[in-house]
Amino acid sequence: MNGLAEQAQYVGSPEHKDVPSFAGPPRLRADASCCPRGLADGQQMITEWLREAIRRGATGTPWEGAFPRYVWYKHEETVFEGRLVNRTTGEYKGYPLERNEWPDGIEEIYADHVRD
Repeated sequence: MNGLAEQAQYVGSPEHKDVPSFAGPPRLRADASCCPRGLADGQQMITEWLREAIRRGATGTPWEGAFPRYVWYKHEETVFEGRLVNRTTGEYKGYPLERNEWPDGIEEIYADHVRD
């Protein structure tokens, strides 16, 4: 999965932002979860989170082309879900999940994870 992980890229989405970010002017949807404001300039860091999630196998079906539609990364007490938006280039957007939305087994996948 390492080769696949290195191809994945976080591009974000203004639909999950309420402040300007690398993804463009905010366009937070009423039904969308809002990303933490502190991540507005974090494209490189979030790309690394995405790649780590793929390397750990924190992925969900279906696969679209070579990439999983969903990936999950646990940072501190928040789980972020990445959603594939371009199956050819491996681009993802992401957003935080409510605890009741966390995928089964996510805490075990990240049990040994060093907090960043």
